Amino acid sequence: MARLLLIAGDFVEDYEIMVPFQALQAMGHTVDAVCPEKREGDSVRTAIHDFEGDQTYSEKPGHNFTLNASFAEVALADYDALVVPGGRAPEYLRLDERVLEMVRHFFEHDKPVAAICHGAQLLAAAISLEGFRVSAYPACAPEVTLAGGNFAELQVDQAITSGKLVTAPAWPAHPAWLARFNELL
Repeated sequence: MARLLLIAGDFVEDYEIMVPFQALQAMGHTVDAVCPEKREGDSVRTAIHDFEGDQTYSEKPGHNFTLNASFAEVALADYDALVVPGGRAPEYLRLDERVLEMVRHFFEHDKPVAAICHGAQLLAAAISLEGFRVSAYPACAPEVTLAGGNFAELQVDQAITSGKLVTAPAWPAHPAWLARFNELL
């Protein structure tokens, strides 16, 4: 089974951290969830994004998610793949050079990467997406395109694999997104 790194931050989308964290462990993988400036045992606050017929998603307070590894102690060579959940966290995590270095590592070493929803913001800040078909929350389409990627407009419950990158528009795609990612692992 694989050892996975999951990069999170405050106001990560609740379902997009909780579900993959638990489901990937249930599949037999080890998942280390980290956040810049936080250690094992610290928590990140989450937000629940929902689709209720408005022009964009609504946001409600989520749970506190307890990290099980320390960001400062991450040794990238120890990991087989990367998971990037969405929510508001990718918006500011992309300003952290160490986070960008981590994302680049997985692409430079041809390791599988799974990103969902606003996770594409982090990918677009870290690498050129040229040659990749990338799905994300539709409001992230301009960033995917500006980073050279081909934005894949999918139904909210679908996912796409492009090379070793698996992406999806939002949490309703978890079954498809996690299944595709697990195939790469």
